[in-house]
Amino acid sequence: MESIIVGALALIGTLAGTYFANRRSAALIAYRLEELEKKVQKHNNLVERTYRLEEQAAIQEEKLKVANHRIDDLEQQVGKGA
Repeated sequence: MESIIVGALALIGTLAGTYFANRRSAALIAYRLEELEKKVQKHNNLVERTYRLEEQAAIQEEKLKVANHRIDDLEQQVGKGA
């Protein structure tokens, strides 16, 4: 009878230890996942900002090309008129 009680207590202890170890491990995994999600969000924000900056740079380059073309046209008109 005593061996059954000892076995039952050992089983309960083992189950409790396993439960708490798994719970702690799950909490650590959840924490690390949250931190990873934060890093991914920061990266995604950086990519979005970079994309917007590249778009703005392309627009400015196009405006510069148009302005240079207009200057060339004006210089040609002034050269012909003089």
